[in-house]
Amino acid sequence: MSQPAIAALLDPFTPFAAPFLARPLLLLIALAVAAGTVGVLVHLRRLEFSADGLTHAVFPGLAIGAALGGAAGLLPGAIGAALVAAVVLALISRRGQPRDTAVAIVLTSFFSLGVVLVSASQGVAGSLSDFFFGRLLTITWGDLRVALVLIAIGVALVVATAGQQLFAAFDAAGARRAGLPVLALETVGTVAVALVVVAASASVGTLLALAVVIVPAAAARAVTRSLRTAVVVAIMFGAVTGWLGLWLVVQLAQLGVDAAPGATVALTMIGGYLLALAAGSVRARGLRGRSQGSAAIATAGAR
Repeated sequence: MSQPAIAALLDPFTPFAAPFLARPLLLLIALAVAAGTVGVLVHLRRLEFSADGLTHAVFPGLAIGAALGGAAGLLPGAIGAALVAAVVLALISRRGQPRDTAVAIVLTSFFSLGVVLVSASQGVAGSLSDFFFGRLLTITWGDLRVALVLIAIGVALVVATAGQQLFAAFDAAGARRAGLPVLALETVGTVAVALVVVAASASVGTLLALAVVIVPAAAARAVTRSLRTAVVVAIMFGAVTGWLGLWLVVQLAQLGVDAAPGATVALTMIGGYLLALAAGSVRARGLRGRSQGSAAIATAGAR
């Protein structure tokens, strides 16, 4: 291989001049912004199980959309199912059921309905596979525009209610005493998560969408305790690991390895999360060591 070819291979930016790589990169950057806002809210309010339930709850919407409109019906069907699931989840929670119980009920009922619909339909499985496992490198400009609109709405919902969401996250009982609509806030947060999950499903697939939404926020919280810093770190983490995952797909393709793009991006994020955990652990030990040293010096001075 010539030196110019090697240089082009190792250049981290040249491959993304191609539209089929530029589109998924733009989507992953937008999802990074969602991870730094919606994802941080999910982490603070411990809604990871709810987010996981929503990724499964879109299944009947996918089946209905595929049966009625083929591949073009997948996204509208997923959006409809996600919004219905979010409302049903809020209604069950309002009846006094624990949040985890409500999520389990919604997850199993919606997923079972999806299985029944798929088993009763003909030729649907092929259309669904794209949404389950992702089609990161084949999304169109139309797909990208729809996903960006969903992400923008989800982020806007969280930003508009950020102060109240944080109050409810740290002191739900106090928020209720203060007259805040805690149930409405939970519904808004759940709808925001649902919209971002659907947008992520169009790229990495429903089976991996949770990683794109949750992992950057978890990595940020592993290295910082400042909420503002966590938002910035989560956005940067999501953008960098998304770009790196796509770049790895290109490099593997040059070597003749046809790696699944969505799964490669998700695994790259997991690898980054493990590094963040290690860095956070080292930082915590360093802080404890300095604190113990200061205490020892203070004790010696007192003597």
